[in-house]
Amino acid sequence: MLSPIASRSCGVQVIDTPYDEPGLVLPARGIILVAMRPLILILALSLPALPLASVQAAGSGYPAIVLPTWSQQIAIREGWLVKRHAALLDMMRRHQIDMWIVVNEEFHDDPLTQYIAPPRPYTGNRDIFVFIDTGTSLRKIAITGYAEENIQRFFESPDDPKPADQVLPALYEQYHPKHIGLSIDAKRGVQRSLTHDSYVFLAKALGPEAESHYVPAADLIEEYSDTRLPDEFETYKTLVALTDQLTRRAFSNEVVTPGKTTVGDVRRWLYDQMGEHDVTTWFQPDLRLQRRGRVPSTSRGFLAVEPEETVIEPGDVLHLDFGITCMGLNTDWQKEAYVLRPGETDAPAGLKHAMANTNTLQESLMTNSRPGRLAGDVYNAIMADMTARGIEAKVYSHPIGEQGHGLGAGLDYRAAQQTGSEGKHMRKGSYISIELNSATPVPEWDGQKVYVMEEDDAYLTDDGFKTFLPRQTSFYLIHP
Repeated sequence: MLSPIASRSCGVQVIDTPYDEPGLVLPARGIILVAMRPLILILALSLPALPLASVQAAGSGYPAIVLPTWSQQIAIREGWLVKRHAALLDMMRRHQIDMWIVVNEEFHDDPLTQYIAPPRPYTGNRDIFVFIDTGTSLRKIAITGYAEENIQRFFESPDDPKPADQVLPALYEQYHPKHIGLSIDAKRGVQRSLTHDSYVFLAKALGPEAESHYVPAADLIEEYSDTRLPDEFETYKTLVALTDQLTRRAFSNEVVTPGKTTVGDVRRWLYDQMGEHDVTTWFQPDLRLQRRGRVPSTSRGFLAVEPEETVIEPGDVLHLDFGITCMGLNTDWQKEAYVLRPGETDAPAGLKHAMANTNTLQESLMTNSRPGRLAGDVYNAIMADMTARGIEAKVYSHPIGEQGHGLGAGLDYRAAQQTGSEGKHMRKGSYISIELNSATPVPEWDGQKVYVMEEDDAYLTDDGFKTFLPRQTSFYLIHP
């Protein structure tokens, strides 16, 4: 919904998994998984090897997923940074930005800093990163309060730094950039992150002539943030696998005892599991609950989040919205569970049909999407397909990666209502959270509509979107 980080690339190894899918592909360098009977996976790192965690995740029957240590994460992400910087000059030229300035403030990090500079702590009063198109190459200058060798591997940064109010005007006089890109005048927070005081500082340091050349860097920031590196793929897939594993465990009798466990108990368990796995999140895990004969509460056009004190009972349909943050990447995941009544062995046929309708909606989105297509055209095609099939559908999918609600072309009913057609082109390789729902009357619930809300992280290929893991096609079952 709604951390530090590469000099090594990951190979690929196919393994057995506890999921209903062919082998899950995960890195052979970075994270290695070795299948052991009964489908227990040991994860190790080849960076050097790490001490292995317990083979199973707290007796859950699922593999223990061990992520790289913090220093290894930094090394991996700095390898990604080399490739990001290599692609930046062409991006700046496409968006007619001659100089791009990112300002990081003390205890108030700019959301771009960890992606344009080494993902390490910055504690200077005001650290400034400048990218300049010299006409023949990209020049990168870091203006910091003190020298740091890791910054010097990526930027010009002298051992005895000069003050920014001396360096910046000298750079302007040397290059006279026509367009100086700043994080200003944009709709999204990551694109408008320059503070008022830092703007005033830049204007004073560079002078009024340079200020007249300030332009929003929003389009450059979007392309930079929405461009996924092939090297990130296996790491991201591992994070998706962890998200999925925790979701499956949360929606099982390991966590839920019907008639006793509350919604808040499940949420707190997820928080504790994120702590155990050394990941964070970018939004609070939310649970929604549908129950036969109960009129569901709504909020902003969606089912409302269930109060924490609600006790989970047999016959309930549960929904979880959950994601994690690690290594500068974010996941977003929504799945459904059914709490069996005494004597039941599966969800009622009407609920299965409701799930199938959402699966049909997912397939329409995935197959209608193509690189280069306007997002609005894709959205309209999806909704026309659902109308023809008689499925009541809502689509609110969004880019994901460096931000949970990322920059780029989304497929969202709100954008369609506001503009008629979302005018952004879909970018090959971009990641998206396929977030949507369908509403279906369920005979076993006296015709009451049940909303099946799903969300899967996916990536765009020439043949449409492909999910990192197989989609949910049946309810997770919690026994009474």
